[in-house]
Amino acid sequence: MVNGRRIPYVHIGLFILTFLSTLSAGALQQGINIIKSPGRIVEGLPFAGTLMTILLCHELSHYIASRKNHTVATLPYFIPAPSIFGTFGAFIKMKSPIITRKALVDIGASGPIAGFIVSVVACVIGLSISKVIPLAQGGEGTLSLGDSILFSLLSRMVLGVTPEHYDVLLHPVAFAGWIGLFITSLNLIPIGQLDGGHIAYAILGERQHYVSRCLVVLLAVLGLSSLLGFSGWEGWLIWAVLMLVLGIKHPPVLHWESPLDPKRRAVGLLALVIFIITFTPSPFKISL
Repeated sequence: MVNGRRIPYVHIGLFILTFLSTLSAGALQQGINIIKSPGRIVEGLPFAGTLMTILLCHELSHYIASRKNHTVATLPYFIPAPSIFGTFGAFIKMKSPIITRKALVDIGASGPIAGFIVSVVACVIGLSISKVIPLAQGGEGTLSLGDSILFSLLSRMVLGVTPEHYDVLLHPVAFAGWIGLFITSLNLIPIGQLDGGHIAYAILGERQHYVSRCLVVLLAVLGLSSLLGFSGWEGWLIWAVLMLVLGIKHPPVLHWESPLDPKRRAVGLLALVIFIITFTPSPFKISL
């Protein structure tokens, strides 16, 4: 305990574990066997440092916005994971209700916008040091990433038009930036109590429930279309089920002030635009 405050051991411990898991993931992406060569794990630092910075900016922005709007929230919980990303992301836990619609917009939009800005910077820097290679070099079992509207635009701006039968081998910093944009789009889906759901409810009120229903159906269709051999991603079906389990209806705020001021409406519109340009219908594909 320091100055009457408890040291957040759980948050610090999870942060360190997640940093180590993303560091390992970054090294493995470079083809490094960290069991045989544990000292080379530091080569995963460009990926781990970039991704952890994106997640930290996202969650701390939520935390700061919560404090400003008199909502009690925890420090970020980071989630380590044995995956190609090395993490399942991070979250903060609300320990008191969000009181007003303005607070919903502020808290809901702050994290995705902050993470979006850092992700765009990471994408630009990472793409500038990425390589354009012949498709044949990818080989079987290669993970291909889908392009959102924004990432496709950034690729063209930084690398130019990719020649036919060539593809971009992303630098780890660019890959972390791509993940950041993907996480941003996931959080901004206007369903339930996702960040996008907070914003949509603040603007639409009870009508947000109908938007949630339509989007759950759309996600399920995208997931099923992939299973049937069409474009899409099987993971969307899991997301649709998860949204139904967590609940697609947003709880009411304590004080429904009216009208919502133009500044928050503009922020809500900005969040919608960010969602549209970062959403990737087919984010992952493994070459067979």
